[in-house]
Amino acid sequence: MTIRRALGALLCIAAPLAAQDTTKGVRIGLAYDPGSRPGIVVLPGKGVGADSARAIVQRDLDFGDRVNVIVLDAAAATDASRAASPSWPVLSRLGAAAAVQVTPTVTGLHLAIYDVAKQTTALVRDYAAPPLAQARGWRAVVHALSDDLEEALTGTRGIARTRVLFERGKRIWTIDSDGAEVTAVTDVGTPQSAAWNPTGTMITYNTYLPAGIVVHDLVAGRSRMLVGGSGVFISPVFTPDGGSVVYSHGVEDGTDLYLASLAGGGGRRLSVGRGSDNVSPSFSPDGRRIAFMSARAGHPEIYTMDADGTNPDLLTPLEFGENAHRASPDWSPDGRYVAFHSSMAGTFQLMTISLRDRGLKQLTSDGRNEDPSWAPDGRHITFTSNRTGVKQLWVLDIETGRSRQLTHGSQPARNAAWSPRLSS
Repeated sequence: MTIRRALGALLCIAAPLAAQDTTKGVRIGLAYDPGSRPGIVVLPGKGVGADSARAIVQRDLDFGDRVNVIVLDAAAATDASRAASPSWPVLSRLGAAAAVQVTPTVTGLHLAIYDVAKQTTALVRDYAAPPLAQARGWRAVVHALSDDLEEALTGTRGIARTRVLFERGKRIWTIDSDGAEVTAVTDVGTPQSAAWNPTGTMITYNTYLPAGIVVHDLVAGRSRMLVGGSGVFISPVFTPDGGSVVYSHGVEDGTDLYLASLAGGGGRRLSVGRGSDNVSPSFSPDGRRIAFMSARAGHPEIYTMDADGTNPDLLTPLEFGENAHRASPDWSPDGRYVAFHSSMAGTFQLMTISLRDRGLKQLTSDGRNEDPSWAPDGRHITFTSNRTGVKQLWVLDIETGRSRQLTHGSQPARNAAWSPRLSS
């Protein structure tokens, strides 16, 4: 890669974990062609777990879609593992702007980043980590390291240290952003439409038997019914401050949105649907507005309203006909777009609408695609698709259109919710 101009300001890395040991260097600036992705080589490390750490970091950087991961062939990897220092001529010929190396230590992991153009060590950092045998915790530290690394290289923090909630086989599960560590969160029952709180320490979901909204503390491992009773309770989400839950409730005709504090006291009605269904709330990042699906026009469209339920406004252009159907809105973390699925040619496809000019953009065309959920970087979306036959979760990079399958198996997976960046 021809190196022409600097990334901009030197980038400072924030500590991702309280268990981090030392920071010997915290700034790195790379030069690369505008509009291109810097080439990165992940060098082999030495010690137990080095190969696993290298594989995870390579995958995390690749899935981040902001750098070009240059994979060494077997011979080059062997030579690199035997060398005492990086081979600058080889790295330069490969087009690498930087090389990184993760080495297991007695207490965790050691990260080194090398600037190929300057032929210097740009950053070194140590991370405390549990033993390799504690796979989930060990992998979490490697993911956090990857996110630090992506921020140092590109200026944007990665999303490797995130998870996705989803439904499968009458349970709620979590899966790491790279598709590993599938873990059941609930027992078998009727849980649906799970959502994270802002810190990733709690989730909320609805149940049908009994009917209600459940709040589950992931740290303590305890659940409690927040509200419940007759009728249906569906599609709960936390408020941006994490202190309340907004959900949809109805007893006879139609459903409306309600707000209930975690401190108790029942639900307060927000929307006035007059017998129509009003579901799937999603907050703007500043917490001032709520996007939701409403059928008040005779079919499902996307609306917004103030967080207190006032000033409702139709967001999507009103369509007519039996195929008019827009649902499952999710507000992007940067506040610029709302993603949703829309009926097109007899199936569902993902769309975004700009909050600035209300311009529409179609994101998918292969198979049936629905229920989008934004990653915290505002660039990636997870969604349900049947493009391989059985409904599974997929991840889409909205800038390049690249997609990858997140879940696998014979059982369908659906209703994904991407976590915030996690710290534990």
